[in-house]
Amino acid sequence: MQTALGKALALILSADAELLNILGVTARMSLQSSVMALILGLPIGIWLGACRFPGRSVLLIANRTLQGMPPVVCGLLFYMLFSGVGPFGHMKLLFTVEIMVMAQIVLITPIVVGNMETYVAGIAPAVRETARGLGLGGFRTFLLLCNECVYQIISAYLLAFARSIAEVGAVSMVGGAIAWKTNVMTTAIMQYTNRGNFSLGIALGMILLAISLIVNIVISLLQRRLSR
Repeated sequence: MQTALGKALALILSADAELLNILGVTARMSLQSSVMALILGLPIGIWLGACRFPGRSVLLIANRTLQGMPPVVCGLLFYMLFSGVGPFGHMKLLFTVEIMVMAQIVLITPIVVGNMETYVAGIAPAVRETARGLGLGGFRTFLLLCNECVYQIISAYLLAFARSIAEVGAVSMVGGAIAWKTNVMTTAIMQYTNRGNFSLGIALGMILLAISLIVNIVISLLQRRLSR
């Protein structure tokens, strides 16, 4: 164990080429999917939290169901759609970073929606009163809501990023964990551990834990400032 840990530290300090490639693919996938999930989920979450309309409860239930979607189910769905016999097989996206990003967006967007809806539902009545007093229209009211929950938006993004970087089920199915192409930290940890390459697996695990720690510290600081 100590030998593997020592080799892991050496790999990190020596900037191993394979390790850097895995980190690069992970960063590309996580950043793209989390940003797109925020862009899609933010307006939907604010809309669901601020508005009352027939069918809202159905949409909330549907979103909460999607929040609990097993990643392997999402991966299976995308595999069937984009495989050679699927309706989108001609796009040749299977086993690419692009389809990994798409699967991640489907998994992460409901989390952003649910996070924003819960928060906005608590502040929307007061914001609507202020907007009516100022004579603001619908779009400017939306901007006012965004301004009032700026820290929550950052928190929702960090949660989305953390969820994305820790995903393994869907990305392994649609990405294939191909070395130097679609291998990310989580799939690489499983792959190299199964091969007995514990040093690289431990190195990736240490980096993944460090990133998770940083994200959670930032979220905690934001929540503490938000609660003041």
